[in-house]
Amino acid sequence: MAPGQPVEIPAARDIVPNVNRVSAALRAAGGLVVYIQNTIDATAKETWSTWFTYLSGETRRESMEAAFAVGSYGHSLWAGLEILPGDLKVNKTRFGAFVPGSSELHAILQERRIDTLIITGTATNVCCESTARDAMMMNYKVIFVSDGTATHSDEEHNATLGIMVANFADVMSTNEVVARLSRTMSRAAE
Repeated sequence: MAPGQPVEIPAARDIVPNVNRVSAALRAAGGLVVYIQNTIDATAKETWSTWFTYLSGETRRESMEAAFAVGSYGHSLWAGLEILPGDLKVNKTRFGAFVPGSSELHAILQERRIDTLIITGTATNVCCESTARDAMMMNYKVIFVSDGTATHSDEEHNATLGIMVANFADVMSTNEVVARLSRTMSRAAE
């Protein structure tokens, strides 16, 4: 998200208020907020060698490795995100968080009996889409937030939204997600 980073997506900075609104509503409804951090480490380079060797290009590979190493500036979560102590941070080593060996997200969610995911973040058509597709195929209910995800262009963003609504997820705006979560809270209070 930061200017000058190897995969900077300027539009991602604009969605931060929406991500924070969804996160706040989810916490208020008793849900769990999980921040997924793209991570490149020695294991990722070994087990995903095709991408690192053939698909990313040497210059891009080197800049990505530096940017997404644990402890680097690029690996840190964006300062504008409202991260609370009860939120989780999960490293992932592939574009999709549910690829076997990519992260511990599935085990974390299963342990807590979570069956519904609300996807926000960046890039719409890479990490968000990959995670949403796999989540649906692993039997999660998936909500993809149209104005809580961002990528390089409107064309790429809208293409993914179309794919999501056709096959993989309910596509909702931040206002729709927040309203649904508020209704859930009202019913629980009754």
